Amino acid sequence: MGKKKKLIRFADMKTFSNVLQPGLCEVFDSENKSILPHKLAGKWREEVFQNDNPIVIELGCGKGEYSVGMARKFPNKNFIGVDIKGARIWYGAKDALDEGLNNAFFLRTRIDFITSFFAPGELDEIWITFPDPQPQENRRRKRLTNKLFTDRYKTILKPNGLVHLKTDSAFLHEFTLDEIQENGYDLLETTADLYGEKVDEVDPDTREILSIKTHYEQLFSAQGYKITYTKYRIH
Repeated sequence: MGKKKKLIRFADMKTFSNVLQPGLCEVFDSENKSILPHKLAGKWREEVFQNDNPIVIELGCGKGEYSVGMARKFPNKNFIGVDIKGARIWYGAKDALDEGLNNAFFLRTRIDFITSFFAPGELDEIWITFPDPQPQENRRRKRLTNKLFTDRYKTILKPNGLVHLKTDSAFLHEFTLDEIQENGYDLLETTADLYGEKVDEVDPDTREILSIKTHYEQLFSAQGYKITYTKYRIH
């Protein structure tokens, strides 16, 4: 993408009513090296969505295809796409605005700061869709399903909240299964070949969501990569 287009999209994003782009000082106390609670924590239903519906977030949402797709399929739920790349979020945020999807919102931030934005138990589900698998051992801490991140998710999910992982990485799929076993989470669904064996067996709501395919997922599938899926409950 050209620099000029990026600048135009960044300018657009400042006017979008469905995008939050907090500054670092709003979420992190650099002097004490601690996360600060954002003013919206605990108030998303009241101040953003203006309803009492469940809240689902998508981490590393990219262009927001999943967040927008879920918002279309489930008007009785609220969806928040989270990513640090503003030029990517622009696509999903614009689609949601154009379609009048009041249950889709986007948060531009690092996932490291996710606990700043939500109160304990405020979320119902977390979707992690095609994250960077970070296969190098020295990048283990950056894998979005490792215990470091899952402990953060635990604080903002309701009791026994759900985490979904969809990825083309067999490495991350296996790593996540190991994490689930080692930490005593409840494994609810898993398959190493979603479209080859199991998509028709999952519950109807999840099947509806799994039918959404991002641009990159379609590319991966066309190249012969198997898509994996795992659903688990943390407690």
